[in-house]
Amino acid sequence: MKKKITKILIANRGEIAVRIIKTCQKMDIQTVQVYSDADENSLAVKLADETVNIGPGPALQSYFNIEKIISVAKQHAVDAIHPGYGFLSEKAEFAMACLEAGISFIGPHPETLIDMGDKARAKLIAQQAGVPVSPGSTGEILNSDDAIKIANSIGYPVIIKASAGGGGRGMKVFYDEQEIRRNYEGLATEALRSFANSALYVEKYFENIRHIEVQVLCDQEDIYVLGERDCSIQRKNQKLIEECPAVILTSDVSALIYEASKRICAEAKYLNVGTIEYLYDLNTSKFYFLEMNTRIQVEHPVTEMCFNFDLVEAQIKVASGEKLGLDQNSLISHGHSIECRINAENPDKKFMPSPGTIIKLKWPTLEGVRIDSHVFEGYTIPIYYDSLIAKIICWSHSRDEAIELMKQALGELQIEGIKTTASFHESVMADASFGANQYDTRFLNRFFE
Repeated sequence: MKKKITKILIANRGEIAVRIIKTCQKMDIQTVQVYSDADENSLAVKLADETVNIGPGPALQSYFNIEKIISVAKQHAVDAIHPGYGFLSEKAEFAMACLEAGISFIGPHPETLIDMGDKARAKLIAQQAGVPVSPGSTGEILNSDDAIKIANSIGYPVIIKASAGGGGRGMKVFYDEQEIRRNYEGLATEALRSFANSALYVEKYFENIRHIEVQVLCDQEDIYVLGERDCSIQRKNQKLIEECPAVILTSDVSALIYEASKRICAEAKYLNVGTIEYLYDLNTSKFYFLEMNTRIQVEHPVTEMCFNFDLVEAQIKVASGEKLGLDQNSLISHGHSIECRINAENPDKKFMPSPGTIIKLKWPTLEGVRIDSHVFEGYTIPIYYDSLIAKIICWSHSRDEAIELMKQALGELQIEGIKTTASFHESVMADASFGANQYDTRFLNRFFE
């Protein structure tokens, strides 16, 4: 059923909140920005039409406070809530609370969030859709003995992950039985502490791989694919650099992975924007389903740059019940885009966080460069949240040209008062193996040797 959206509450902060506000302004939609004490002077608060303080700096007392956010949404008569990424974006209880309050949740149905948010359950759905999954447990494991039994049957190394995990946390690679016995309980405790769920599952760990993800968009009738991204440059399973398209894939493999993604969406009855992640084995050229992120991704701009398409606008339209009526054959990727995540961290001190006040800021102004950020001169970076302060996205006609443009953009970037990862990105852009597209997800292990 179609529902006109004229006012949206943004249940997030930082660059993604600013990103959502800009699309709302373009669509002539009013915005309500909730914020914590620590974000009182943030850019999102300055840009939004209405603002409401929802609590102290710590996220558990503010951005995770479902009851408070729903109360504000009702008081301000919003039509919908956009959760962004992180925080409550993949919490089924939040989506359900929105629906029970008569407010549209800009994302999938709560049932889908439950199914695809549980990594073990999502793997079963992928199997039911006929999509290859990496060998391992067919569901949650109960104890270390179960984990060892499965590991011995599929062969080491294996990776044990939190079923409710994400963002690179709650996972560990194991090379023998003794390691599992020593670390299993600690991993389960970490999963419980991080995700309020101690359930774990086991998968075969592939060492010579690339991390590929497919951008999907589903309305009430159709499933669309907007290409793929290569997110293989990672540190501790956290993505640092993303590209679109994944030039490592042949056209035949791309076609297969797109069809697999559509089957998963159909099996999961998926609605709105989502990303399906795969492991791509460089030894065999085979891909395996990894997980699905049921939200807008941090790295969505590289897709937007190549497809000239606003994914946030599409999210809002789908949430309003609108049929997009797109032509899949017209959704064509052009050129190449690269994104570097600029974090307030010191790469010379093992990426130690570097909170503080920005005393000088100058963004690059080159053609083909997009900056997604929430910081400004005089902005003080809070200690409570993720260290991401900006995303530099460069588009050009080829991968080589996009890399050269990124080098120029990073060279023009000036941020003083805090340490950032800009110099690290400059080093990666200058690396011969990265430039030649000859690397795997262990790239940074070798890079720091």
